[in-house]
This record gives sequence, structure tokens and C-alpha cells, in this order.
Amino acid sequence: MSGRGSDGLERVYAARSSGELAEAYAAWSNAYDRETAAAGYCLPFVIAAWIARHVPCDAGPILDAGCGTGLSGPYLRALGYDHLVGLDLSPDMLALAAGRGAYRQLGRGCLGETLPWPDGHFAAFLSTGVFTAGHAPASSLHELVRITRPGGKAVFTVRDVILADGGFRAVFARLEASGRWRPVEESPPFRAFAVAEPDVLVQAFVFEIL
Repeated sequence: MSGRGSDGLERVYAARSSGELAEAYAAWSNAYDRETAAAGYCLPFVIAAWIARHVPCDAGPILDAGCGTGLSGPYLRALGYDHLVGLDLSPDMLALAAGRGAYRQLGRGCLGETLPWPDGHFAAFLSTGVFTAGHAPASSLHELVRITRPGGKAVFTVRDVILADGGFRAVFARLEASGRWRPVEESPPFRAFAVAEPDVLVQAFVFEIL
């Protein structure tokens, strides 16, 4: 964290391949929740507000893409979302997510690669804290849109420093121009950490799949 906080997060941000990223999360998994909570990491919790605003509880299965230790799961369950599926790169993180008892299914996979679901399988997907430095590429959105049904929602955050340079705005525009989705909501930049790292800003986005 900018030289002031977690070595685990520094290693995650420094990863340059999916293999390095998986190794970084494996090394960090046991301390992840404690360290991110101390820093005031809020994204797994605030994302529930956008889900609740745009996705009915009975809409169908929802994919938590890059679920990590499953921090979002119990809060979404508390709001009535009982058909959650989690996907993450790290088996160690998934083992911790399983212990939360909020997901019907958990599986290992890498965003940016082909995902193991048919077209239109999910009512929505959420992804928070995943589209950031050294993580999933903007191209991941094509597969996530493919597996989300028409009328479903895409709800995710993107780190400010990669929004343009990481190709996200370009992918947004291509998906809209090709009739794959339409924009619904875009938040202003806000802090990902309520206590530490005031320079780490993200935006939340909601799109409707067409």
C-alpha cells in the first residue's frame, strides 16, 4: 500500500501474470481479511448497494467474479440474494470464501480466459476490487457479458488509474456500439479504503446486458 501498509497488497499490485497473482494471493490469504479490514477496505460491502438498486433478489444466479475470500457474500445474502456463485483465481481465497456459507457454488477460474458457463447463464455479475493494477484485463468484460442474460446487469468497479490506460473505456464503447450492453449508472470516483490509502480511487459502473 504505497509503501505504508500491507506487503501482501504490494506484492499483488506488482504481479505481472496470472501465475504471479495466484502466488501472491496464496501467500496473503490468511492475513488478507485482517489487513484489508484495518485499512478500511470497503468495496466488497458498498457494491451491495448497487446490486440492491439494480438487481431484484429473485432475478436468478449472480456471479461474484473475483470473489476473493467472499467478503461480499454474507452481506448480499442478508439482503436476500441466495443464489450466489463465486469465481476466483486463488484456491486459498476460495477455501476461505467457502467458510462463509454464502455461496451455492465456488470455482477456480481466471478472468480474461474462457469461463465455464453457457451464454446468458447469470442474471447479473458483480466484480469489485478486481479491475485494478496487475489484475484482470479489460477484455475480461467480453466473457462476463457473454454469460449474462439479456436484461441482466453488470456491476463492477474500476481503479481510476487504469480506467483509460487499461483500455476499459475503449471496451465499454465497443460493447455499447456492438449492441451488447447499455450504460445505466456511473459513480464519481471514491475511496476504496476508508482509513488508509486516500489516493486509491475507484469508480462503480452498472450496465444492462442487451
